[in-house]
Amino acid sequence: MPNTVDFYLSKAFDSKVAIYFASGRKKITSVKANKDYTLLLTFDNSEKRLFDMKPYLKKGTVFEQFLNFDDFKHVYLDDSNCVSWDKDSKINSEVEWNNKVNLSSDVCYVDSKPCC
Repeated sequence: MPNTVDFYLSKAFDSKVAIYFASGRKKITSVKANKDYTLLLTFDNSEKRLFDMKPYLKKGTVFEQFLNFDDFKHVYLDDSNCVSWDKDSKINSEVEWNNKVNLSSDVCYVDSKPCC
């Protein structure tokens, strides 16, 4: 039963996530910040999707700093293909891991919408 929707549902995954994992995980190959605080994501299956960051950009969260578009637009893919931002661009996030804020490709895929 592994790798089926029923398998993931039996592990308490919600249906949207179960369907995603059963179909195979996706890797982000590119990310672009849009002025409306969405991210244009391209995945390794050539699919393009929009991820709305507005629900994450709240005061008191790790994403608060990125309410400033000048900070938000510096999004990049890290070496694990996670959508990432550096809190301080002068600090190397590969050395100082707590300088980075990121989202996994799984979250980005499941919570994004097809586009383009």
